[in-house]
Amino acid sequence: MTSLNVGDKAPNFSAEDQDGNTHQLKDFEGSKLVVFFYPKASTPGCTAEACNLKDNWQTFEKQGFKILGVSADTKRRQQNFKKKYELPYPLIADEDKSVIKAFDVWGPKKFMGKEYEGIHRTTFIIDEKGIIVDIIKKVKTKAHAEQILTE
Repeated sequence: MTSLNVGDKAPNFSAEDQDGNTHQLKDFEGSKLVVFFYPKASTPGCTAEACNLKDNWQTFEKQGFKILGVSADTKRRQQNFKKKYELPYPLIADEDKSVIKAFDVWGPKKFMGKEYEGIHRTTFIIDEKGIIVDIIKKVKTKAHAEQILTE
């Protein structure tokens, strides 16, 4: 779905997380960054994905990764999701879809024969200089950390 490619500079973004804290791409210079886009907080697939990343949090930290989750959910919904599952990383409440559109992961989807517009579950791995080093389009929600950490 995305028009971004490995080797591209990651889009600049500025967006608020579940607590109203602003996160920008430049805040992560010098760190590796995982930005995972998910359709909706607290749904089964998104919960499996977020919890799989949480369960591997120490490994991500040891390898120098920061993690940001992004969906178009409200701050309150993101707060509830983070709290309920004790997620150790920020969740961007991208209600205006500015980050989602910057990474080009919004578009037509099909589910049970119905077409609609939505977020394509996609993960971007960005290096210390802001360059995209991997894009995971076929996310395995229950083994997502493995997909990222073995790259």
